[in-house]
Amino acid sequence: MKKWFITTVWGIGLMFLLPLSLTAGETAKGPLRVLENNPRYFTDSSGKAVYLTGSHVWYNLVDMGPDDPPKPFDYHAYLDWMQKLNHNFIRLWMWELVWWNTEANSQHTDITLHHATPHPWARTGPGQALDGKPKFDLTRWNPEFFDRLTTRITAARDRGIYVSIMLFEGWGVQFAPDAWKGHPFNKENNVNGVDGDWNGDGQGLEIHTLTNPAVTAIQEAYVKQVIDTVNRLENVLYEISNENHPPSTEWQYHMINLIHEYEKSKPLQHPVGMTFQYKGGSNQTLFDSPADWISPNPDGGYRDNPPANDGRKVILNDTDHLWGIGGNQVWVWKSFTRGLNPIFMDPYDGVTLGQPFDPRWDPVRRSLGYTRRYAERMNLAAMTPRGDLVSSAYCLADPGNEYLVYLPEGGEVTVDLVKVEGAFSVEWFNPGTEETRPGRSIQGGASQRLVSPFEQADAVLYLKRGTPEEK
Repeated sequence: MKKWFITTVWGIGLMFLLPLSLTAGETAKGPLRVLENNPRYFTDSSGKAVYLTGSHVWYNLVDMGPDDPPKPFDYHAYLDWMQKLNHNFIRLWMWELVWWNTEANSQHTDITLHHATPHPWARTGPGQALDGKPKFDLTRWNPEFFDRLTTRITAARDRGIYVSIMLFEGWGVQFAPDAWKGHPFNKENNVNGVDGDWNGDGQGLEIHTLTNPAVTAIQEAYVKQVIDTVNRLENVLYEISNENHPPSTEWQYHMINLIHEYEKSKPLQHPVGMTFQYKGGSNQTLFDSPADWISPNPDGGYRDNPPANDGRKVILNDTDHLWGIGGNQVWVWKSFTRGLNPIFMDPYDGVTLGQPFDPRWDPVRRSLGYTRRYAERMNLAAMTPRGDLVSSAYCLADPGNEYLVYLPEGGEVTVDLVKVEGAFSVEWFNPGTEETRPGRSIQGGASQRLVSPFEQADAVLYLKRGTPEEK
């Protein structure tokens, strides 16, 4: 039986009835926290490692498209699609701009104008904003936005899917032509006299710094309102901003600390993430941050040869920050066997980027789900990247118990079992065809050479202590 609580959106008097606990059979068992004995992963109240992987799309929270208002996004069909792929994580995208022109951004779409709605603040007027609609009142919340936030997170929770709430979005403000004309903090778009363009250059990039105390105060109130609205939902994570500029560092650190501090007095505490700063950001800035999880840029090989996660942060290796639209099946398995949590920026139905349901991305989508299948079969909490134990260089291992080995080019691999004893069962998996084949059991005490049964294909090798008869 579900328990319920009531929360009120302050300043509006709107009340939401929200479920307090998970229904039977769901995967989330309390909010995530970093797994102490293996901080490459999160855990919940079960104590098991929680591996996060999934596909995300720009408009899964704020509707976006050429129409005004934009066509509503079919969120439940999106969740159905994710479940079929065995995904369990999405970035729930915030979009700060009311409208944006993409004429100079042919990478993403041929459409030159997009509208986006809803936004956190109410459009009450008096007076018209630059888009001809009522100006924003930055002291009043928009119930549609917060209602949608809770509804969509709850729907994801009921499918066993974790949601990272993106609080701010920095790419559009920087790169969409005439972006500042479509931002609520433009002095022409709000009734409060707030001017986020502190230096008057017509870009407003200062809103993502600590330059203007009035802007920062509004942003802090918004972050606290989001927390007040969703705090009791177990499947929540936070992300400060998508691809903000490097001068945003101190502002992002400030917001991370704000969330950590504000949630101390709340029933639940949730992980907070910081993602790649574009352009010119450094991965070191992410590792130095107070964030619980990060998403890096390609520096260091995260695109082609991901470095082994040393446990300083939980790393969500996101194609959005590595290619934009890109990635492949090999990248998924390389990331997984290096102790990372790979996620995919998906063109999905092609409303704003790419081709609709483009089949060339199916190998990426499927392999994300396949890696999760192995993550849940194994004792992942005990496994660490051990490329030194295999000739292919890609391996997660709990030495003496389990080994998950990836062969990017197939063929053969040598596994170092010199210091372990006993028999190991052998399983081969072809991520291109989903074919699984058992192999002949092998013995510890020596290095073992194994040959993939799949011709001209990458392969996954799973070794587990004991023979099939013993199990």
